[in-house]
Amino acid sequence: MNPISTETETFIQEHRQDDVRALALQAGKYPQVDMAEAVVQIAGWQIAEKKIPLWAQTEGILYPQHLSMEQCSSEVTARYKASLVSGESFADLTAGLGVDCSFMARNFSRATYVERQEILCDLARHNFPLLGLSHIQVCQADGVTYLQQMEPVDCLFLDPARRDSHGGKTVAISACEPDVCALESLLVEKGRCVWVKLSPMLDLGTALRELKYLREIHIVAVNNECKELIALLKKPLDNDYLSGNEIRMFCEQAVNNLLTTPFSFTLSEERNAVCTWAEEVEDYLYEPGASLLKAGPYRLLSERYGVRKLQANSHLYTSRQEVDFPGRRFRVLDVTDFGKKNLKQFLQGVEKANLTVRNFPTSVAELRKKLKLKEGGELYLFATTLHAGQKVLIKCVKA
Repeated sequence: MNPISTETETFIQEHRQDDVRALALQAGKYPQVDMAEAVVQIAGWQIAEKKIPLWAQTEGILYPQHLSMEQCSSEVTARYKASLVSGESFADLTAGLGVDCSFMARNFSRATYVERQEILCDLARHNFPLLGLSHIQVCQADGVTYLQQMEPVDCLFLDPARRDSHGGKTVAISACEPDVCALESLLVEKGRCVWVKLSPMLDLGTALRELKYLREIHIVAVNNECKELIALLKKPLDNDYLSGNEIRMFCEQAVNNLLTTPFSFTLSEERNAVCTWAEEVEDYLYEPGASLLKAGPYRLLSERYGVRKLQANSHLYTSRQEVDFPGRRFRVLDVTDFGKKNLKQFLQGVEKANLTVRNFPTSVAELRKKLKLKEGGELYLFATTLHAGQKVLIKCVKA
């Protein structure tokens, strides 16, 4: 990795907020500046400012090409993973840019960053000391080869590549590189705890079936979008294997980079929970957060929060009094069926609204066109099905 000249460093500092596409066209005006490198660093800093604020606030951090910035973890999800781990020794076998490693390694006396790409290793050697992480050893190697030769550690972390040879995204555990299913026995021999980041699109049942040493699954949503699925693998004591029904799931929500209290459960707890059904839409409406919709503790949500579920497949809840529900909360203004006269009265004066459909036979686009509504505003409309099968439209504002 070649050092950046003083002229280029100064240019980067002065133009951090500028449009990189416009800057790239102005190379001729700045002959002393390595414009290609400046554009990479400015673009990287602009992404980091939103995605990894601690890095963006640290002077001297260098960034890679766009793809690595796009694929790296956000600070909020890295901090969450860091909250799960501690001990003496740690190794990240697929370290990439090193964002997860930089937060998780703070909880260990010794840490090793393992990465195949030379450029990313060079960046890690440069960046980690600036972040106060001089105790991280940077090792350029294949993660699987390193795993086979390494001494056991307290904690291992892997984020398998979820792209095929053509750059397309993959979801299945066995389709990612490395294949955690094939390595599972070796992983739990070399790590007292093994944390694996899986595709957020992966079906949870697949993980429960395919991972023999699975103990926990953490589903992390950021601003109501499911971003990460993190699995904890552990070698059982005295053959204490867990069935899929007893593996604990943690649903984590992050809003505006602030983490909430996780909702945890097992499938056995969900199966045994008592769900209360609503006879009508009451004063408040609740929509579970994205991580909960992914995990599916629908009966438990009703039982734990004292709310009533509208219908088995609607995944919306209601109550007379407002409760601190883990998701979006709304105050109900009105409810209507889809009779022409009732619908006309219901929509009187409404020109735009945020529209959601749940267990409803029409798409958002089709319904918006039918209702002749623009998108946005402070009103929220939910088209859904009640327990008795009635199709309704619910008008709300955020509670």
